Amino acid sequence: MPPAPLIDPALIDTSKILVDIEGIRQANPQRFEMEQLTAIVSIDKVNHVIIGYKDIGTDEFWARGHMPGYPLFPGVLMCEAAAQLSGYYCRDIKLIEEGFVGFGGMEEVRFRGQVRPGDRLVLIAKAMRLHRRHTIFECQGFVGSSMVFQGRIIGVALMPQVEAVEVAATR
Repeated sequence: MPPAPLIDPALIDTSKILVDIEGIRQANPQRFEMEQLTAIVSIDKVNHVIIGYKDIGTDEFWARGHMPGYPLFPGVLMCEAAAQLSGYYCRDIKLIEEGFVGFGGMEEVRFRGQVRPGDRLVLIAKAMRLHRRHTIFECQGFVGSSMVFQGRIIGVALMPQVEAVEVAATR
């Protein structure tokens, strides 16, 4: 049996975009095929809840092969989308000054329904632990009023590596 929704999906208005894809790109480093968010529609800094969505297109990189003739949005990408939403929240509240919060793990993940091209996957993430080195978010995903995904997403602070430059010895 699924847990109670963090927020009743019937109360979520996805027509009022708070942050569009360009705004998401300012905070999240993922690009191209790995961008798994379309928009953010709510940020509640008092209760530490963020809501966003991903519109599932027919031209997604996985659609041809997962599963041929009956494409299903992979569960691992649902988790990635929830991690990106959680990471955006951490940047928005300035939890870390440099780098970004990356996907560090997941716990108690369950997939409860199908997500297919043409669907809008609405994601809710509620911070349970916020620390600059380690975060935990309770996450849920919905298509319409049906919960299709739930789990805890763990975030860790990541610092971009500066490429090492080899200095040639002069003679």
